[in-house]
Amino acid sequence: MTQRLPPSLTPLHTALAALLEGVDPVALVDLPLAEAAGCIAAGMPLLPAYPPRDIAAVDGWALRANDLVGASSYSPVPLTELPAWVDAGDAMPAGCDCVLDVGAVEVSGPLAQVLAEGVPGQGVGRSGGDIAEDSLAAAAGYPVGAAALLLARVAGYDRLSVRRPRLRIVNVPGATATMQMIAGLACGAGLDVSAHEVGSRDVASIAEALDASACELLLTIGGTGVGRADAAVAALVQRGAQLSHGVALQPGRTAASGRLGKVPVVALPGSPAQALAVWFALVLPLIDRLAARQPRCAVTLPLARKVASSVGIAEIALLSGEHKTWMPLAVGEWPLRAIASADAWLLIPASHEGFAAGEPVDAYLMRE
Repeated sequence: MTQRLPPSLTPLHTALAALLEGVDPVALVDLPLAEAAGCIAAGMPLLPAYPPRDIAAVDGWALRANDLVGASSYSPVPLTELPAWVDAGDAMPAGCDCVLDVGAVEVSGPLAQVLAEGVPGQGVGRSGGDIAEDSLAAAAGYPVGAAALLLARVAGYDRLSVRRPRLRIVNVPGATATMQMIAGLACGAGLDVSAHEVGSRDVASIAEALDASACELLLTIGGTGVGRADAAVAALVQRGAQLSHGVALQPGRTAASGRLGKVPVVALPGSPAQALAVWFALVLPLIDRLAARQPRCAVTLPLARKVASSVGIAEIALLSGEHKTWMPLAVGEWPLRAIASADAWLLIPASHEGFAAGEPVDAYLMRE
């Protein structure tokens, strides 16, 4: 039996509200630092001060600045004993508060004289200068990035507490390139991704792969249209999913969303452009809810030229940043070259006819 879209498409805000209803953040997990990258930070431990004591920031002679007042090559200051030599990272000797370069001290046998003044803190890494006592490696609700991992490693941690929703992707044959794109985006968003290839495009084969027992989110890729070989939505229904098929979103109108048991499910079209639009409009908000992520930041710039849209259907425009403006690249229909060139995307609500040239708009970055 051929799939059919309903007579009227579900408004985007209705589909999203139904998808998010009753969805709670996933439980915390402690992950090795390498696995925590990109995940949403939660319950971060307070870091100890680093360095824990004053250390030499450079190689040189450890001295006390007050003993060097007036020292110069014309008026050297003799020392009563040889100063201590320190390598970068060494603890500062007691009573010393500066490190002078090798040429600033002249040594002749047991005698030494200083040829330059020093100031307190010169060449010294202060206790807590890199990491303040009781600071956080990463703020809760935000992705764990390279800087957070650096702080955690320096502080001696090998694991972090994060939220990492489990995602199962079921790929219908013919949509492999799209599946790989979505899987890459999901991994970059910090999800625990499990991808599965269906052997055939028929209902029974797809339905057999729709196992939602070990995931918090289920995505299917491909087979959402009304062609003779499209059967993803029918397979989901056969497995007992409660779905809304057809979303008032362009691109992406053949998508479906709902529940398979208690697990949210989104059926993405096989077209890369349509799948990406549905990822932005439906999947990302769901991921953010599951991971307890703080709201994403939009970048506000004026439009370089007008963006027109049809009332009654939400549309997504792709934008590039040019001379402190957003330049529209594509609206509603996206060629692959526009996806490759885009810096940001803009959701145009179904109630809008678009935006005038020069009007400031809030766009979300393609790559954070």
